Amino acid sequence: MAYLLGYDIGSSFIKASLINSVNGELIAKANSPQQELSINAPQLGWAEQDPEIWWKHVKLVTAQILSQVTISPEEIKAIGLSYQMHGLVLINKQRQVLRPAIIWCDSRAVNIGQRAFSELGEDNCLSTLLNSPGNFTASKLKWVMENEPDIYHQIYKAMLPGDFIAMKMTDNINTTISGLSEGIMWNFRENKLAKILLNYFNIPEEIIPEIVPTFTIQGELTIQAARELGLKKGTKISYRAGDQPNNAFSLNVLHPGEAATTAGTSGVIFGVINHLIYDPKSRVNTFVHVNHHNNNPRYGVLLCLNGCGILYSWLKNKLLAGNDTTISYSQMDNLSSQVPPGSEGLKVFPFGNGAERILENRDIGATIQQLNFNLHEQKHLLRASQEGIIFALNYGFDIMKNMGLDISTVKAGKTNQFSSSLFQKIFCAVTGIQLELFNTDGSEGAARGAGLGTQIYKTFEEAFIGLKRDSIIYPDQNLHQIYQDIYHCWVSILKKQASL
Repeated sequence: MAYLLGYDIGSSFIKASLINSVNGELIAKANSPQQELSINAPQLGWAEQDPEIWWKHVKLVTAQILSQVTISPEEIKAIGLSYQMHGLVLINKQRQVLRPAIIWCDSRAVNIGQRAFSELGEDNCLSTLLNSPGNFTASKLKWVMENEPDIYHQIYKAMLPGDFIAMKMTDNINTTISGLSEGIMWNFRENKLAKILLNYFNIPEEIIPEIVPTFTIQGELTIQAARELGLKKGTKISYRAGDQPNNAFSLNVLHPGEAATTAGTSGVIFGVINHLIYDPKSRVNTFVHVNHHNNNPRYGVLLCLNGCGILYSWLKNKLLAGNDTTISYSQMDNLSSQVPPGSEGLKVFPFGNGAERILENRDIGATIQQLNFNLHEQKHLLRASQEGIIFALNYGFDIMKNMGLDISTVKAGKTNQFSSSLFQKIFCAVTGIQLELFNTDGSEGAARGAGLGTQIYKTFEEAFIGLKRDSIIYPDQNLHQIYQDIYHCWVSILKKQASL
């Protein structure tokens, strides 16, 4: 029997899934730690994590998986990796981490990216990179060059979070085209490294890892890694992708017109296209999808909202938790459901997790508007927060539609905020689109990807054996009409607040 192991290296949790390759059945699932990982903010707008903490929890979550099953590690034939996008991990020649990782929601490099966008020429950037350099990985690397020269001069390789975990497993240092595109280091027109930006930033090509295909044997577990993980030496690592392309893959979203969504720490809508397209203001971004080939192109247009589940987590753990009591997410949902659409005028703007791309890289902070002390209670704040998150997603979704994406249905894993029936209902009502829910997540998708990378699965169709739709949520047309005026009022306040 052959089993496949997938990991999802998130900024909140490290998740793992073990599936039976024959029927796609989930055998074991685990996450670590039990409470969310902390994000360090040494300065306002910064967001850092220690990459070695990710590795620590990879080991812990693997132990949890193995404790749930009676199979031998020899039966685990391949490993796949999903990871938080846009981060920067720096190592020296001894493969030691030089500084904490600058992760996806860090805002320190915004001005660097904007300056590059202006000086290189917006049309020039958009026609080759499909994006502004913005606050992505290349700009973060330039920030280190300018502000931490002692560290910069020690750099041997600059990696994405998934590249780092793969290195810990295999001792190989490599990356993918999809990964380079998410760091704004890929020239879409010429299908090669984006020398236009690397040369502008004075970043030498030598510190960029070797490129390997997304679905291929990218390395094997070393003796040391196998010992630390409790797995077999030589186990193949055969798939790697950023969390949002991987989430789309997990849901079998691979072809033009299809879309996937998530609502974890951040919120995302990811629509697939087969031609080069970009938003002139780079408010949503185009990346290389996992199944892209030059003769059969696949790109993903990604809307990312930084302040999504992190807002609900903040409410639960920081604002509502008492000294000796806790409130559950289901209890929060029950309270929210007692409030009518529009939260009786209360409005929440969930932009408290760094610079937001849909706001043209402005960091405006989260705000509560139109609070009435004589009317609003805890339950109103909870409902308005859910609505604010969904309004913000819909604001970005409108940008995608204006670019020409025609999407009537999106798919989501029944996890994080999409495990809430109220959130599902409001999402469909506000966006007016149909939602298909699946009992899967990114770590399961990574396991399926590993099967493709080792040719255990010969086709994409084979890889999705056992993936079953849980339910379909249709938009309530009456509720959709009710929400239109509420949403447009929310947008008008946002535009004044953000000077859009």
